[in-house]
Amino acid sequence: MAGVRQRYTVVHRWAGILFGALLFAIFWMGTLSVFDRELDRWMMPATRLAGVPGPVRMDPVVDAVASLVPADARQWRIDLPTPRTPAWRFTAQRPGEAPVLHLLDPATLDPLPDPGTLGASGFFFPFHYGLHLSWKEIGKWLVGAASMAMLVLLIAGIVIHRKVFREFFTFRPDKRLPRSTLDLHNVTGVLGLPFHFVIVLSGLVIFFNLYFPFAYQSAYQEGAKGKAQFQAQSYGRYTRPLAGLAAQGPLASVDAMAAQAESVWGGGVPYFVRVWNPGDANRYVELRRAYFGEVTMNIDQLYFDGATGTLLARFSAGPVMSVQRFLSGVHFIQFDHWPLRWLYFFLGLTGCVMIATGMVFWLASRSVGQKAGLEGIGPRVALATSIAGVTGLLIATLAYLAANRLLPAGASAFGWTRAELEVWAFFIVWLMALVHALRGGRAWGEQAGMIAALAVLCVVLNAATTDAYRLGGAVGPIAVWGVDGALLVTAAIATWAGWRLRRGWRDGDRRGPRAPQRVVPDRPAAPAARGDSA
Repeated sequence: MAGVRQRYTVVHRWAGILFGALLFAIFWMGTLSVFDRELDRWMMPATRLAGVPGPVRMDPVVDAVASLVPADARQWRIDLPTPRTPAWRFTAQRPGEAPVLHLLDPATLDPLPDPGTLGASGFFFPFHYGLHLSWKEIGKWLVGAASMAMLVLLIAGIVIHRKVFREFFTFRPDKRLPRSTLDLHNVTGVLGLPFHFVIVLSGLVIFFNLYFPFAYQSAYQEGAKGKAQFQAQSYGRYTRPLAGLAAQGPLASVDAMAAQAESVWGGGVPYFVRVWNPGDANRYVELRRAYFGEVTMNIDQLYFDGATGTLLARFSAGPVMSVQRFLSGVHFIQFDHWPLRWLYFFLGLTGCVMIATGMVFWLASRSVGQKAGLEGIGPRVALATSIAGVTGLLIATLAYLAANRLLPAGASAFGWTRAELEVWAFFIVWLMALVHALRGGRAWGEQAGMIAALAVLCVVLNAATTDAYRLGGAVGPIAVWGVDGALLVTAAIATWAGWRLRRGWRDGDRRGPRAPQRVVPDRPAAPAARGDSA
C-alpha cells in the first residue's frame, strides 16, 4: 500500500506543478462569476437602479428600441430585467460586426450611458471557461485539460491522505510554513471535496460536444453538416428562409406572444425576446423560457411569425439534453437562491485556497527561492509562476476594478476603448506581478500586502466616484455594498496572510525548512510516515 501511495504522491505532485497556476485562475474567475451580476453593478454605476414593480410589458420596450436597431441587422434581442440586473438589455447583431449593446432604464426606457466596461460578466466569466483565448478554441481546451488534471489531483489526494477526517480537524497556523500550509490544504480539500468533484465534472459536461465529439458523431453525418444536425436536434435552431421582400407594418404584439408562451409553458415566462431578420417580410420572433426558479437551464423555445404572431415552432430538450442542462444549471447557478449562491462562493474560495496552499507547501518544503539560492531555471520559473498565478492574479483583478473607477467616461488611448483599457490594465499589472515574483519567496508577502492596499483603494474609489455612500445621493443597492464589504474582508485576510508568508519565508532563510517525511517503497514504513501528509 505504501508503494501505491508513493506513486499517487508523484502523480499528485506533478499534476499540481503543471496545472496549479492555471487551475487557480480557473477557480478564482469561476468564484467571482458567482456574483458577476453584482460586480457588474459595482462597475456600472448607471445600472444601480431600483426595479419597476408590477408586471413587465414588452411592447413599449419594442417601440422604444425601434430607433436603435441598425438597418441591416441580422437579429436583435431584448433581455428582460431581473432583481440582479434591473436594466433592460438591448443587443443587435450586424453581419460581420461586434454586437451593438444598449442598457435601458426600467422606469423611463431611455438608454443609459455607455457603461464603458466589460464588467465581470463580460471579462471574469469568459476568462473562467475560455481564458480569452479564442483561436481554435485553445482556451477551452486548456481549461478542459486542467479540469481533467483536477480530477486526477482529487483522486490522488484521497489516496495519499488516508485519514482525511482527522486531517480535517488539524490546522496549526503557528507551525512552520510547510506544515501550516499543508494543514490548510488538507482542511479545504476535505471541506469542499464533493463540491469540487461536481463542479469539475459538470464543467466538462457543459462542453461535451467539444471534448467528447465522438459521443454524437457516430449518430450523424460527418463534417459540418452532421454537427449542424446535432445542434438543431439537441439545442434547437429554427430557421426560416428570407422572403426577399421588405417587412411591412409594425411587429406583432410581443406581449400577446408572451401570454401564449405562458399558456404553452404552464406558467413559464420568457427571459429574452429575439427578432430574426427584422427587415425581411419573413421576420420571426424567438422567446426563451426563464429558468430563474429552477436548477435546470432549460432551452425551451417558441417561434412566432413577426407579422401575425402565429406560433411557427416549438422546441424542448430531450431526456439526454435535459440531464446536460441540469448539470449546466448546477455549475452556473443561475437560479434564484441566495443561501446556495453564498455556499457556492464559499466553496469556490476553498478550492482557491486548496490550490494555492498546495503550491506554497511544495515550494516552501523544497527551499525554492530561499537563501540557499535560485539554482536552475526550473525552480526559478516554478516559484515565479506560482506567485504570479496566485497573488499576482489577485492583484491584477483588483487593478481591473481600480481602473474601472479611475478611467474617465469615454476614455481612449492608442486606439483602445475604455473597456479595452481596463482589460489591458489587468494583463499589464499581471505581467508586472510576474516580473516582481522573480525576487523569490519574499514576493509572496509583498504581493499579499499589495492585495490588501488595492482592495482598500477600490472601496475608497467607489465611495469617491459614485453616490454609493454620499449623503443626499442615490441610495446604493445592497449588491454594491456587498462588493465593498467583500473587498474589505479581502484586505484583512491578505494582511494576515502576508504577515504569515513573510514570517514563514524569513524563518526558512535562517533555518531552512524541514523536509517532509516520505514513504520509501518496498520498505516497512514508520508508523508516523504518511507521504507528504506527514
